[in-house]
Amino acid sequence: MTKQAAVRLPDETYSRLKSLAERTGRTATFYIREAVEEHLEDLEDLYAAEQASTAHRKSGGRTFSLNELDVELGLGN
Repeated sequence: MTKQAAVRLPDETYSRLKSLAERTGRTATFYIREAVEEHLEDLEDLYAAEQASTAHRKSGGRTFSLNELDVELGLGN
């Protein structure tokens, strides 16, 4: 099942979207859906990382600088 949503775009963005759709033979809807799905996934990942980072800090867990991590993993020179 799919749901419909209305989106308002600035004139320039809409023109670019329509031009891309015409050049590629795809619909503007296809590109809007692709953009939302990709950006939504990025935002979900970002917020999950922020939550994990906050939980780690609150737990008092050990953190490493990049140099410390290199040494810990045997990558330092």
